[in-house]
Amino acid sequence: MTPATAEATAPFTLADAPAKAIAALVARHGEAHRAAIEAGVARVASRWNANDGDAKAFEDFCLRHFVGDAAERTRLLARLETALEQIDGHLYEMRRTLRRHHDLRGDEFPGVDDILAQFDPSPDLSEQMYKQKIAHLCLLNFARPTLDTMLRDGPSWDDAGWAAARIALNFGPRIPVELSDRARKTSFESGKFVSHFHVPVGGMVDANGKRWFEADRKLIAHWLVREEIKAGYGDPDGLGKQRALAWVMARHIDGTIPRRVMSGEEKRDWNPERNTVAGGDPGELLGLERYEHWIANFRMAQEFDPLFPEEPTAIARKFALEREMPEAEVEKLMTDLLDAPVRRDLAAFMARRLGRALEPFDIYFDDIVEAKPATEMNAAVKSRFANVKELEAKLPAVLRELGFDGKDADFLGTHIRVEVCKGAGHAMRPYLEGYGAWLRTSSLDQELGWDGFDTAMHELGHNLEQLCSTYFVSRPALRGVPNTACTEAFAFLYQSLAKRVLGLEDAAAAERQFAVDSVATMLSACQIAGPSLLELRTWRWLYANPKATPAALREEVLRIAADLWSRFYERDFGPDNYRILAAYQHMIAHPLYLPDYTLGHMMSHQIRSYMRGKHLAGETKRITSLGCLTPDLWMRKAVGAPVSPAPLAEDAARGLRLLA
Repeated sequence: MTPATAEATAPFTLADAPAKAIAALVARHGEAHRAAIEAGVARVASRWNANDGDAKAFEDFCLRHFVGDAAERTRLLARLETALEQIDGHLYEMRRTLRRHHDLRGDEFPGVDDILAQFDPSPDLSEQMYKQKIAHLCLLNFARPTLDTMLRDGPSWDDAGWAAARIALNFGPRIPVELSDRARKTSFESGKFVSHFHVPVGGMVDANGKRWFEADRKLIAHWLVREEIKAGYGDPDGLGKQRALAWVMARHIDGTIPRRVMSGEEKRDWNPERNTVAGGDPGELLGLERYEHWIANFRMAQEFDPLFPEEPTAIARKFALEREMPEAEVEKLMTDLLDAPVRRDLAAFMARRLGRALEPFDIYFDDIVEAKPATEMNAAVKSRFANVKELEAKLPAVLRELGFDGKDADFLGTHIRVEVCKGAGHAMRPYLEGYGAWLRTSSLDQELGWDGFDTAMHELGHNLEQLCSTYFVSRPALRGVPNTACTEAFAFLYQSLAKRVLGLEDAAAAERQFAVDSVATMLSACQIAGPSLLELRTWRWLYANPKATPAALREEVLRIAADLWSRFYERDFGPDNYRILAAYQHMIAHPLYLPDYTLGHMMSHQIRSYMRGKHLAGETKRITSLGCLTPDLWMRKAVGAPVSPAPLAEDAARGLRLLA
C-alpha cells in the first residue's frame, strides 16, 4: 500500500461526536426523522478525516446542514443536481478536447499531443468534493444505495428518487490525488500501447509463400486483423490469407511477433505460421509487453481495493458500480448463450455456407449472405460518402431515411462531428446541453471505405443514444443509460443498418433480412462471449495469484483460452492453435469491458426484435430517454422483459429455418 493510500484509509476517530450530532438532530427534527438522521450522520462519519475538521466541526456541520423538511430536500436535490451537472460537464468537455489530437489522425504534434492528452484540470476533484463539503452535504441528506437496494426498490422510485440515488452515487471513496495521477497515467499508457499496435503485414506470406498486402500496409491488432480475416470470405482464394492472418493474431497474443517486423525495418518475407523471416531465424521477439500492461492495470486496481470495502476488487466494482448487474447473473447470461442448442445448427449452416470444415478463425464469420468483395463494398461507400466530412454533412439526410422526423434529424445530425482516429473507432458523448457528440472511425487513405463506414454506423448508434440521453431525458442527474451494454445495444442496432443506408438492402426482403441479422447477431454474440469469459476468469486468477508475473499471466491466459475453447467451441470449430479467444485488445486498454459487448448483442437484438413493426426512430428516442436506471429495470421499461439470450437464440433458430 502506498503512503497516499494508507493515509486515505487510516482510521479517524470522532469519539462521541456522531452520537451527539444524532441526539441534537433528533431533538430538533423529531423521532420521525431518526432513521434518516442516523444513516446520514453515519455516512458522513465514514468519510470524514482530520483535514475536514475536528469533532466539534463534524457536529456543527451535521447540525447545520441536515435537511428534514421534504420541500427543502427537493430544493436541495435540485441545487446539487445543477451544481454537479456544471462541474462534471465542463470538466469532461475540457478533458475530451485536450486529448482530441492525440486520438485523431492527420494533424499529429509528436510529444505535445501526449502531454495535452494526459493533462487533468481537476486531478483531485474527488477529494476537493469532500474538502469543500459538497460530498458531505449530499451524503448527509441522501442515501448511497447498493446494487441490491436498487434492484429491490428501484422499480418503485420516481424520477426524483432515481435522481437522489444518482447524485449520492457520485461520491465514492476519497481517492488520493497521487493515486489518481498514477491511475490516469497507467490507463493512458495502456491505451497508447493498444492504439499504436499496428502490425506491418506487407511482408506477411501465407503457407504457399504468397504476399497479400501492399508493402506499407499495417493492421491494428486485433480489430483490423480480424476485419481482414472476415474480408477473406469474399475472396475465392482467401483461405490462405485467413490462415496466415490468424497466425499473425496468434503471434500478437503470445508476443512472438519479430521485433524487426513490428518496427517496420524488416522487408523480407515473414511467415507467421512458422514465425520465420526469409525462411530463417526471426530474431528478437516482442515478448511480454502486452502482459506487462495487463499486470500494470491489475496492480493499479489493487491500490484502489482498500478504498472500496463494499466492492474490494476491480471485478466487484465493474459489476456493482459500473455495470450494475450481478457478476453471477452476467456470467450465466453468457454461458447460457454459448450453451444454446441452436449453436450446433449454426455451425452446420456455416460449414455448408463455406463448403468446408470450420476452422477457429471462423468464429469471426457473421456475414451469412453472399459476401461482396471489399473493392465492391468500398465502391458502394464511395458512391455515397467520398470521405468522413461528406458522411458528416449527410447525417441529417441519413437520419431522415431511417425514420427520424425533420426536426430531430436536423438536430441530431448536426450535433455529430465525424473524424478519423488512430484506433479502430469510438464515440464520445456530450455531458452538457449545447455540446455535440464526436464520432471517430478509421479510413482508407483516399476514401472512407467499407470498414470505416461500418464502424461509423456502429459509432452513430452510440452517438444517437448519447445525444438523446443528454437532451431528451427527464432531468440532468438521469442523463445517460444504465451501463455501456445499453449504449452498445444501439451501436449494434444501427451498425446492422449500414447496408440499408448504402442502398444495398432490398426493403421488400425485410423478413429475410431480419432472419439474416438474427443469425449474424447470434454468431457475433457467441464470438465475443468467449473472450468476455476469458477476461473475467483471468482477473479472478490474478486476484487469486496477486504476485503473478507477466510471464505467468501469459501462460494462464493461454490456458484459459484453451479451456474455454474446449468447453464451448471445439466441437464446432476444431482445435485452436492460435488461442484466438485471447486476441481482444480491449483487455488491455479497457479492462473488464468485454462482457458489455456480449450483453450489447443480446440487448440490441431484444430491442430490435421488440421494434419489429414499430417506429425505429421514435422507439430509439423513447428508449434512450428513459434515464439512467439499472439495466434490468431499463430493459423492462424498454421492451417489457429483463435481459435474456432467449430472444436472440429463438430468432436465430427461426432465421436458420427460413434461410435453409
